[in-house]
Amino acid sequence: MAATSNVTEIIFLGFSQNQGAQKVISVLFLLLYVAILLGNGLIVVTIMAGKGLTSPMYLFLSYLSFAEICYCSVTAPKLILDSFMERKVISLKGCITQIFFLHFFGGTEIFLLTLMAYDRYLAICKPLHYTVVMNRRACGLLVGVAWGGDLLHSVGQTVLIFQLPLCGPKFLDHYFCDVHPVLKLACSDTFLISVLIITNGGSISVVSFTGLLASYVVILCSLRTQTSEGRRKALSTCASHLAVVALFFVPCSFVYMRPCVTLPADKIVAVFYTVVTPLLNPVIYSFRNAEVQNALRRLMGRKGSW
Repeated sequence: MAATSNVTEIIFLGFSQNQGAQKVISVLFLLLYVAILLGNGLIVVTIMAGKGLTSPMYLFLSYLSFAEICYCSVTAPKLILDSFMERKVISLKGCITQIFFLHFFGGTEIFLLTLMAYDRYLAICKPLHYTVVMNRRACGLLVGVAWGGDLLHSVGQTVLIFQLPLCGPKFLDHYFCDVHPVLKLACSDTFLISVLIITNGGSISVVSFTGLLASYVVILCSLRTQTSEGRRKALSTCASHLAVVALFFVPCSFVYMRPCVTLPADKIVAVFYTVVTPLLNPVIYSFRNAEVQNALRRLMGRKGSW
């Protein structure tokens, strides 16, 4: 991969070349990153330690929170440290690694959001079959398929981009390595590779989003037969899920489901799916959930008694 490349390192241009602005951005991202670690980490610990949070929804939620931590950690620490450096440099191998894990954890989040939509569909529309279909073994298998499927996706994206010879210029108008900006460094025709990259990423997004949309449409249609309390609870749950889906899918679709070109807005849009979504996930999914709140209180009370 990239054996004939003349590029051995890549320099990020980041958000600004002004040192003062870079420091402000670094402090802001540090605060957001700490909030993401604490919020999502607290969800993982609460679900793992909470005896009452044993349903498949909470299992998927714990994996989603873990994936959010990893996803944000691919880009945020590098950006924070780079703000104190004169040259924001990453090696070619580091760039390859960053692209791999960016797509691995990002794709995992897409698959987990789809699984959570399927789980809500079964719980609301097929309650009598729910415990049979979504048993512990089935949940483990679905999560394994999600991680395995995304491993194939991220390997495919990484191999496609880095089989091209990279000749420069070695400046990247971004704050992390991604397929579209790196394609601009190639010194050969990238049309076929671009089509394959869009197909690889776009197919996952389209299939997952279609599955998500179908699940929630069926759920909303089924609410006519529910009691008023059942409708209220289902709408509250679905609204939370759809908010996370919109925050993640809309920016991702803007970046990855278009021809392989870079736009000035890409850096700002990337902040939404790499930072904002992981930051809001605990608030939208969990801290508004009564069962999670009660489990969190029990966990805090248990620690206070020590």
